[in-house]
Amino acid sequence: MANLKQRILEDGKVFPNNVLKVDSFLNHQIDPSVISDIADNIIAYYDGREITKIVTVEASGIAPSIIIAEKLGVPMVFAKKQQPSTLKDQAVYGSKVHSYTKDTDSFVIISKQYLSSDDKVLIIDDFLANGEAAMGLIDIVNQAQAEVVGVGICIEKSFQDGRQRILDAGVDLYSEVRIASLANSKVEFAQGH
Repeated sequence: MANLKQRILEDGKVFPNNVLKVDSFLNHQIDPSVISDIADNIIAYYDGREITKIVTVEASGIAPSIIIAEKLGVPMVFAKKQQPSTLKDQAVYGSKVHSYTKDTDSFVIISKQYLSSDDKVLIIDDFLANGEAAMGLIDIVNQAQAEVVGVGICIEKSFQDGRQRILDAGVDLYSEVRIASLANSKVEFAQGH
């Protein structure tokens, strides 16, 4: 956690509308040591729970998800924001997701071929704000009648309602770093995970 907090303070940039830009190390250019530390901590939190699959949404959740999946020795599948021609004739699970940062709606999908009722799923994402992506993925996992083991987040904006939405859905949540405020272009951290 210290590694991620330090990078946020050193390299993160706060923009209007509570946007935290961390693309120099997390979601555009990737610092593998930061991602590896996050992965280790998420894995430690969920230690002892059976996980058969990691699920995320493209694109920024892929980096932490693939590292976690590799360390756990399980497959990772990411929800696609558009249905490619290769999936046109396949059955899919889908859910509408609103992007807070981009202010756009997407219908994210996962092929039914890659998610079954036997799966025990850990959902991973880079950010948690209003919880749209996480709730959409929870919906998809529920459609598959699979089990949501929990949600793992790199950076949570605790001043928004995503955490409460996930907890209200009865899903366990671990956030590597929680941000209490981005007021006055200053990052203020919250306690806990």
